[in-house]
Amino acid sequence: MNAIKGGATAATCLLVLLMSFQVLLALGLPLGKAAWGGEHRVLPANLRWASLAAVFILALAIWMVLARANLMPPGADPQVVRILAWLFSGYFTLNIAMNLLSKSSFEKLIMTPTAAILVVCYVIVARS
Repeated sequence: MNAIKGGATAATCLLVLLMSFQVLLALGLPLGKAAWGGEHRVLPANLRWASLAAVFILALAIWMVLARANLMPPGADPQVVRILAWLFSGYFTLNIAMNLLSKSSFEKLIMTPTAAILVVCYVIVARS
C-alpha cells in the first residue's frame, strides 16, 4: 500500500472512531469530560447539537480523503477535493491547538496526538 492510500486509510479509521464518540456525546452519554473543553459530564443541548454537526463534518472529511486517495469516486471536481484536503489539514491543525488549550486532560493526552496524526495523514494525501 502506498503512502497516500495508507494515510487515507489511517485517517478514515481515526475519523470513524471520532464520529462514533461524537454520536455518543450527541446522544447524551456522560462522556463530556473528554470533549468540548471537558466542562460538562453530560453535554448541554447546544454542545450535543455541535457534536451532531461534528459527525457530518467528519463524514465529509472521510469522503474527501478517500476520494483524494482514489479509494472511491470523487463525485466532485478533483481540484475541489484537493482544496478540501488542505482545508482539513488546517482544520485538524486548529484542533491540535484547541485540544492543547483544553481544561480536559483527556483531550490534551488523547485528542491532541489524534489530531496530529490526522494532520500528517491529510498533508500526505493533499500533497499527492
